[in-house]
Amino acid sequence: MTEHGKHAFHERDDHGILVRPALASDVPHIQRLIAPYVDRRILLGKENVALYGSIQQFRIAEGPDGVPIGCGALAVFWDDIAEVRTLALDPEWIHKRVGHRMLEALEHDARELGVARIFCLTFEVEFFAKHGYLEIGERVVSPDVYAELVRSSDEGVAEFLDLARVKPNTLGNTRMLKIL
Repeated sequence: MTEHGKHAFHERDDHGILVRPALASDVPHIQRLIAPYVDRRILLGKENVALYGSIQQFRIAEGPDGVPIGCGALAVFWDDIAEVRTLALDPEWIHKRVGHRMLEALEHDARELGVARIFCLTFEVEFFAKHGYLEIGERVVSPDVYAELVRSSDEGVAEFLDLARVKPNTLGNTRMLKIL
């Protein structure tokens, strides 16, 4: 543990959990971890090529035996805003603080990148609310920034902007934001 009582990253915690940057070789594990959530339409499926192309955004949680038990990514949208995306845990590890460790690591990454706000689109409102995320309205960026972001081809940016073309993918989800 660090002097602030939080676990240092790249070290195993008291339960043997390690949160680390993802490797290209983790893509099959990410697919395995997100599959149950894709099947239940909680997460959108991702092609391997998309995961390989964004692997540097991901963190992996390893269990005590070194097997990946969780994943999550941080995608930066603008100079002050990023999205937590593709946060998924092996069902056997839910309610064992692995999600907390993953989110803590992604928020640490955001701070390291100088990002002041983190967005998420989620069904897990209670989990994110416990971590300081608040439900948001339609616009949380200036019109100038909106005009730039609306040109992005990234589906996560479209979800953040609440664009009509992604509404079928987001029905039932809650848009949340945390100020770091």
